[in-house]
Amino acid sequence: MKQVPREKNMKRTEFFRGARDTVPLLVGAFPFGLIYGTLAVSAGMSVPAALGMSAIVFAGSAQFIAVGLIGAHAAPLVIIATTFIVNLRHMLYAANLLPYISHLPQRWKIPLSFWLTDEVFAVVAKRYPSQDPSVCKHWYQLGSSLAMYLNWQFWSAVGVISGSFIPGIESMGLDIAMVVTFVGMVVPYVKTKPMVFAVVTAGGASLAFAWMPYKLGLILAGLSGIAAGYAAMRIFRGNDHVAV
Repeated sequence: MKQVPREKNMKRTEFFRGARDTVPLLVGAFPFGLIYGTLAVSAGMSVPAALGMSAIVFAGSAQFIAVGLIGAHAAPLVIIATTFIVNLRHMLYAANLLPYISHLPQRWKIPLSFWLTDEVFAVVAKRYPSQDPSVCKHWYQLGSSLAMYLNWQFWSAVGVISGSFIPGIESMGLDIAMVVTFVGMVVPYVKTKPMVFAVVTAGGASLAFAWMPYKLGLILAGLSGIAAGYAAMRIFRGNDHVAV
């Protein structure tokens, strides 16, 4: 009888801890959501469509790319294919977390996979491998996921509304907060030579291919980073886990 209250306390603790640890990333995401809402309306999307995309798609980079393509009157197939490829990175996130949640029922796997974003992954990827007796770490991911989801919906809505009253908000430089946030998420994981090669190559390629239409440069940059990391892993085979 004493085990049930203890387990409930553990779930509650993990949930709020996950939400708390995500707060720094919420601060970095809010300008991103704000600008998305503004750009979505400027691209000709209706308010329900702009808010619906945030609620259903819930992927900042894919939403930005989709809005840009919609504004450029790209074909629906191009929009779908581009956003699909950009979001393929989430499969890598899911594969990384699978060993920790494979025992969970579908009612857990489905929502956790839907809410899995770059920010959530950066937070929970540190929690799951930690050596402690907690059996409720998926509640930690739930707390992080809901915090990020609600934050994104709120600021997207603010962006949609404020876009009509604050013209040019997308050019105010608010997006620098998201750049800094992503840098902060990536740098702690760059610990081996292949990772360095992957990050540097992807960064350089994104600048070199920035001129390409429909955000194709981002896709090529991602593929270039993966290729460079894989090549470096083979070159430094046996030493690829040595810290740089």
